[in-house]
Amino acid sequence: MSVSNPTLITFVIYIAAMVLIGFMAYRSTNNLSDYILGGRSLGSVVTALSAGASDMSGWLLMGLPGAIYMSGLSESWIAIGLIVGAYLNWLFVAGRLRVQTEHNGDALTLPDYFSSRFEDKSGLLRIISAVVILVFFTIYCASGIVAGARLFESTFGMSYETALWAGAAATIAYTFVGGFLAVSWTDTVQATLMIFALILTPIIVLLATGGVDTTFLAIEAKNPDNFNMLKNTTFIGIISLMGWGLGYFGQPHILARFMAADSVKSIAKARRISMTWMILCLGGTVAVGFFGIAYFSAHPEVAGPVTENHERVFIELAKLLFNPWIAGVLLSAILAAVMSTLSCQLLVCSSALTEDFYKTFLRKNASQLELVWVGRAMVLLVALIAIAMAANPDNRVLGLVSYAWAGFGAAFGPVVLISVIWKGMTRNGALAGILVGAITVIVWKHFSLLGLYEIIPGFIFASLAIYFVSKLGAPTAGMVERFNAAEKDYNLNK
Repeated sequence: MSVSNPTLITFVIYIAAMVLIGFMAYRSTNNLSDYILGGRSLGSVVTALSAGASDMSGWLLMGLPGAIYMSGLSESWIAIGLIVGAYLNWLFVAGRLRVQTEHNGDALTLPDYFSSRFEDKSGLLRIISAVVILVFFTIYCASGIVAGARLFESTFGMSYETALWAGAAATIAYTFVGGFLAVSWTDTVQATLMIFALILTPIIVLLATGGVDTTFLAIEAKNPDNFNMLKNTTFIGIISLMGWGLGYFGQPHILARFMAADSVKSIAKARRISMTWMILCLGGTVAVGFFGIAYFSAHPEVAGPVTENHERVFIELAKLLFNPWIAGVLLSAILAAVMSTLSCQLLVCSSALTEDFYKTFLRKNASQLELVWVGRAMVLLVALIAIAMAANPDNRVLGLVSYAWAGFGAAFGPVVLISVIWKGMTRNGALAGILVGAITVIVWKHFSLLGLYEIIPGFIFASLAIYFVSKLGAPTAGMVERFNAAEKDYNLNK
């Protein structure tokens, strides 16, 4: 690997810029609220793009294009499900959660919000929700580290072990230093880079394969079923792919963006920006994988790396079709996708350990400076555990993501959604929802029941548990009063 390698130079410049943003954010981080939620100061553009970038991890440029390349358009149901789920999350949860967290003790984390919203004096709700965050986010962090390692491995010819540390180091650096503001500001840059890559790349692939007609004929010649959205699918298979959209209601790293918005008024504009960005990105992702079928059919001599691991399709197309400097920028988009999500996940894990364990149970009177530094130490701890989990080179990005996504979607999704729209929900209902959702996902995944994606039964059973257990009791007058005040505030300002 030459030091003059343009791709390497591009990567170094990009990573240096992200770390510089981290140090700029460091100067604005004075207390734990700043470190965890940026002092609730995000405008609509940063809220929108950071929510999108934190959602779309390495699977956007690796896992999903690889799945489309292997199976054709039948894998695009997942993109449709995600668009529907994201829109409903913005519509029903975003503004209400922003107001509810403020009215319930100015909560900084989801466990903090659950604890205040349901007046849980025992701490049980806080502990269980924080444990769920740590378990599933560590798996999710591992998926990001795997994606980063694959990128460095295939781009610079590093060993997987070296690539593992190289891919994680930069993200850990700016998250450690700058906290939430660094993560949100870098997300905005990264979201811009990702959409640039996903609009430009399919256009160039299309030109390289002879235009729309020639490309489509080549894809059809490879396998006519590539165009068939029902190819090798069943009703359960389609429902499983669409079911990914349910996950949005429970993803702590996305919900944190809603909580950090500067006001409810910013949410509607942020929704429009975020959904436009998301539709363009997912469309580009599907196109990269789909047009890649035609390109590698026409050039089998360079198809080896993609045949070996289909998740490399975007990486190989960028390296083959672009000037090395442009390729460096495009490959930085994968790093951007990995870093944007990984940084959010590290921060949410850190906040769970710091706010929900350390401050609540160990050091109630800890100073703000102490809490910020404990938060930084927790970023390092979670990162090291995730790197250890990612050490297996046979890991697949989409597989790791799907498990963690289902865990959060089922454990937290129904609790968050119902807590912001139904004042009759109780503390025991919330507890039952989290436990039933998480346990269903783990059991369903282990036994692979019916071939159905575990998020769907998890979400349904958790919702039923919340309703029926809540009906066995009643919310306190204080809970109802705060809910009504928050709902009134939301309706006045939306």
